[in-house]
Amino acid sequence: MAKRMANVPNLLTGLRLVLVPVFLVVLFAGDGHQTGSRFTAFAIFAVAVITDRLDGSLARSYGVTSEFGKLADPIADKMLIGAALIGLSMLGDVPWWVTILILVREIGVTVLRFAVISRGVIPASRGGKLKTLVQSVAIGLFILPLQDLPAEWTTAAWWVMGAAIVLTVVTGLDYVVAAVRGSGSRA
Repeated sequence: MAKRMANVPNLLTGLRLVLVPVFLVVLFAGDGHQTGSRFTAFAIFAVAVITDRLDGSLARSYGVTSEFGKLADPIADKMLIGAALIGLSMLGDVPWWVTILILVREIGVTVLRFAVISRGVIPASRGGKLKTLVQSVAIGLFILPLQDLPAEWTTAAWWVMGAAIVLTVVTGLDYVVAAVRGSGSRA
């Protein structure tokens, strides 16, 4: 059973990598604002986000973490979030400053993780996991065809994105401080 489970988390990570270009094609279908395509893009994004939650949980639960998973999982996460934000900014749905802020934080933390890797791999903190969840929900809301939904959906999307931005900055700063101090705190 453990041998079979060893492949499932990696397959889920691989699926997420494959879903990124599929998501982009669907997001940009037509003029990028077609209701059906946006709902389909949302569904693809949601499946990809769920695979992110499942792959790590399964790997840890069954004790089958792999070097491939440790490397590919964060790459798949950054690709999904980055592709979604860049796509939404290109379509004019999310301001570029939001995309740039989030991507600079994500790339910066990744670079810092590699810089301190000699001290060991630093897993994501609860704050970092909350940041990822809130970012995913915010992005998911902006993927929906907000122009076809009641105005409250757009308001909710901006409130959640605001929370994602705050968490992105706070956890990024926390990670920088922790890396400089060499402590066990992580983002």
